[in-house]
Amino acid sequence: MSKNIDQFDARILRALQVDGSLSQRDLAEQVGLSQNACWRRLRILEEKGFVKGRTVRLDRERLGLGLVVFMMIKTRHHSKSWLEQFRNLVSSLPQVVDFYRIGGEYDYMLKVVARDMANYDTVYQRLIEKVDLESVTSYFAMEAIEEQRPIPI
Repeated sequence: MSKNIDQFDARILRALQVDGSLSQRDLAEQVGLSQNACWRRLRILEEKGFVKGRTVRLDRERLGLGLVVFMMIKTRHHSKSWLEQFRNLVSSLPQVVDFYRIGGEYDYMLKVVARDMANYDTVYQRLIEKVDLESVTSYFAMEAIEEQRPIPI
């Protein structure tokens, strides 16, 4: 745990990861603080950047987004201008939900959520058409055993 937060802050963060829609009263009850103390702590956590926003987890399957693909990308280019072009392109693709620069055999990893193979292929085609890449290897998820787990605090 970070030395910048105490046990009450950690409880607040854990509770919000499970349910970001908790009312102030319910959050305070869960963490064992008064509403005012909990609200003040939450504001400080937000100001310091520990809380980047509050989102809702959606059911991909119910929304017709059953295909998850991990794209592993190698490139020969490592210049600042190439990376900026690549970052802008990837950021413009709504199907890309996670984007990492990684070490090891590959340079980048993208998590793509798509309706089907044709929808994924539009992402793939757009990438190879717009940016010079050495190779793209795609891994197709067969089952999400655990997804969007809370960060351990």
